[in-house]
Formats: sequence, C-alpha cells, structure tokens
Amino acid sequence: VTAEEPNTDRAVPARLPGGRQHSPERRRPRVSGLRRTPPQARYPPASVARLRGRWTRSAPPDSKLPSSVRSTLLELFGQIEREFENLYIENLELRREIDTLNERLAAEGQAIDGAELSKGQLKTKASHSTSQLSQKLKTTYKASTSKIVSSFKTTTSRAACQLVKEYIGHRDGIWDVSVARTQPVVLGTASADHTALLWSIETGKCLVKYAGHVGSVNSIKFHPSEQLALTASGDQTAHIWRYAVQLPTPQPVADTSQISGEDEVECSDKDEPDLDGDVSSDCPTIRVPLTSLKSHQGVVIAADWLVGGKQAVTASWDRTANLYDVETSELVHSLTGHDQELTHCCTHPTQRLVVTSSRDTTFRLWDFRDPSIHSVNVFQGHTDTVTSAVFTVGDNVVSGSDDRTVKVWDLKNMRSPIATIRTDSAINRINVCVGQKIIALPHDNRQVRLFDMSGVRLARLPRSSRQGHRRMVCCSAWSEDHPVCNLFTCGFDRQAIGWNINIPALLQEK
Repeated sequence: VTAEEPNTDRAVPARLPGGRQHSPERRRPRVSGLRRTPPQARYPPASVARLRGRWTRSAPPDSKLPSSVRSTLLELFGQIEREFENLYIENLELRREIDTLNERLAAEGQAIDGAELSKGQLKTKASHSTSQLSQKLKTTYKASTSKIVSSFKTTTSRAACQLVKEYIGHRDGIWDVSVARTQPVVLGTASADHTALLWSIETGKCLVKYAGHVGSVNSIKFHPSEQLALTASGDQTAHIWRYAVQLPTPQPVADTSQISGEDEVECSDKDEPDLDGDVSSDCPTIRVPLTSLKSHQGVVIAADWLVGGKQAVTASWDRTANLYDVETSELVHSLTGHDQELTHCCTHPTQRLVVTSSRDTTFRLWDFRDPSIHSVNVFQGHTDTVTSAVFTVGDNVVSGSDDRTVKVWDLKNMRSPIATIRTDSAINRINVCVGQKIIALPHDNRQVRLFDMSGVRLARLPRSSRQGHRRMVCCSAWSEDHPVCNLFTCGFDRQAIGWNINIPALLQEK
C-alpha cells in the first residue's frame, strides 16, 4: 500500500433546476501525504498536537472510552501515520531514481517500448535501509525488462544485419514466406490477396503467380526434390501445383545496409511504401492446380510436405490435421485431439514426424515412423495461442506463442522446456537456422529479433523510416546457404524482405 497525494482538482459546480449552482462538498483526503505544514495550521490547537511522534487529543465531553484505551488508539494512529509518511517519502525517492535512469537511457539512444511505468510497479513495502531501497529499484526494473529495448539478458555487441532486397507486388498482407529446396532457388510468398507469388531472390522480379485459390492463401511450402508448391487457403482446400521458372540475369544489388544493434531507434509509420503497382500482372499465371486436397470443413491455415514428398499434412480451423497421399489425393489419417482451431503445422526434415499448434495453448507431436500405428504427445507450457512450432536438428522443438514467449523443448523430456525466451510482443511463425541454431522471431510489433537456442538475443533487424517492416511481421524463413540473402521476412505491410545476416559475427560476439 502506498500513500496517495491529495486530489487538488476542483470539481465543476453542478447546475440545479432553476439556474442555481450547487458547490460540491470538499472532502478531506483519507490519508495525509508528506507533512510540511505545521499541525497547528491544519487542526484546532485544542484538538490535536503532535509532540515527538506521539498524538494527544483532548477527550470530547461525551466520550465513553477509558483514557488508557484512548491513549493506546492515538499512539497506534501516530505509528500508522509515520509508516505512511516513510512509505510516501520512499516512493518519491524511487520515482526520482527511475526518472534519472530514464533520462540516462534517453541520452544513450535507448528507448522504452510501450507505456510508462505504472504506479502499481512503484508500490513496495516500507523499508528503513538504503540496501532495501536499492533492491526494490532493481525489482521494479526487472519487472519491466521486456519493455526496455536494451534487455538485461542480451549481449552488448552489435551485429551487421543488411537489408538486401524488397519483394513488392502483393495487394494485401503476406502471411507466409518460403524458400525452394531445389534448383533454381526461388522465393515463395502467400498472401491474403488470394495469390501466391514466386520471386527471383537476386533481382526481386516476380516469376510466377498462382491464382487457383478463391480465398486467402495462408501458407506455401516447396517440395523437397521437385518443382512443386503446396499452398493452403481459406477456401478450405490445399493445392499442389507445378511451376517452371527461368531466372533472370542478376543485377547489382543496391547498398541498403544498416548496422543493427540493440539500441536501434524506433521509426514512425508515416512513410509507407508505394505498393499499389501490380508487378505480378506481367508474370505467367497458373490457375489450375495439379492436385486439390479437400477434406476440411474450415479454413486450411497451413500445409507441409512429409519427408520424401509423397505425403502432405494440412492444419485447419476445424480443429483437425489431415495426412494425404499426394499421388492419389486420398485422406490417409485425420488427426484429432486439439480443443480449438489449429494455427500451424510443421514436418521433420529427416523423419516422419509432424507437429501441430493450436489456439488451445498446446502443440502436439505426431509420430508416423511406424506405418501400423501413430502416436501423439501433447506439449503444455504456454498460456495463450501457440502460433507455431518447428523442428530443429536433433531432438528439439521450438514453439512460439501469443503469450510473448518462445520455448525450446527436448523431445526426450516433454514435461518442461529447456529454455524460455521472454519478449515484449506476440510472436508469429518462427524459423530456425538449422546449421547455426539461430531462431528468427517475427513480432506483432513490427520487430524481428534473432536469438540463440539458449535464449540470448543476438540482434534486432534494422527498422527505420527508410527500411524494414511497417506492419505486423507474420513469418520468417532462413536460407543459410544462399550467397545474397540468408533470411527472409514478410508482413502485413504487403512486402517481403531479404536480409543478409552475418552469422559468423553473431556467433563470435555472443
């Protein structure tokens, strides 16, 4: 509990019928603040006097209390007031310390994301020592580390993160981004404008447009060995379609690099890029799929290929995931068990394992390594929607959630995560750099941050009025062997961005 300062705002007189005004009665504050006015100026001398911390009050003529009881009560009231005074003075000192630190952070180029510290964060128990006051100050700042750009857990080093290319052509937000696993290596994007586009990574030119869906295209994944793409849509279907592209001659890439560190200054939203031009109108359009997967009764939010590419899995808002035979389009398994809509699905790169995430705050691991049976394991640890869960090399799964955390799990010990990353914004579709085990986190607050598997933040991608995402970042995708761009992000600002991340520098400075 903390003492409140008296409210000195004057109420507006209420006007009564007939034009008369009624002045509201002034109320004396319930708890006095820091006393700088002599008690004699505030109370009648005959009623109250404060002497050496003890209260004395003349007994009213009709008082029925014995003098000993009355004296004890007055002494207790005096002690209560002194405690409130000490607490109030301590809070004032704490506020001054916080203001000083905020000014120091601002002078060093750091900023605080979100609102100012609330009064509730300043309320602590009364203390009479400097060490206790220092401890309370540390506690207050630990509670707000998620809002401070320079996190206490991050490294102090800076990493070179260069924006290389912007892929502009969609007419609505981009939900998903993916990189082909076969030659030629192209970039794929799935958008709410009902299309999926394939891009030249080097030139940023649109190569192919797929327009076979009649709803939002929510995800795109490339076949592991053929020029096939798998897209999931709000029209309750998933499509498999074949593409054939010829890459244009690469042009010199403009130097739009910017050094990114943890002290990056925030940018405004006023400088929106001109995205009205439809660059996809000039590229070849595919309108008919090779195969259509139809079994869901709701939006198909994601789809992926199982290892080998002979089967595909889909995740839907009808709370089920379906496993299909690609050649025959037949439903092999319907995976039930989630209590709410599914949000994502992902397959293991080398084993017949599938992980599905859901709004029910869980994600599930499905094992199809034994053809006769399939087992399922439920992972519980998040407190809000699990937006995605992905495999890494080995026996680890990384999950991201709207509860603003990312958790790293060991498949051999599923009861609790082996690492937890706490952030200041909801997390969307994450991706892990398999070789170096670096997690790219796309956030609702337009940021993209890079962490290692132990939870240490390595960098934040640059975002300013000239570059970076200006709306929610929906997805990230690594392509660690590509010579030009090794990380891609997309968002609801209708653009995808290719980045060059100096991974050796990140790991060396960790």
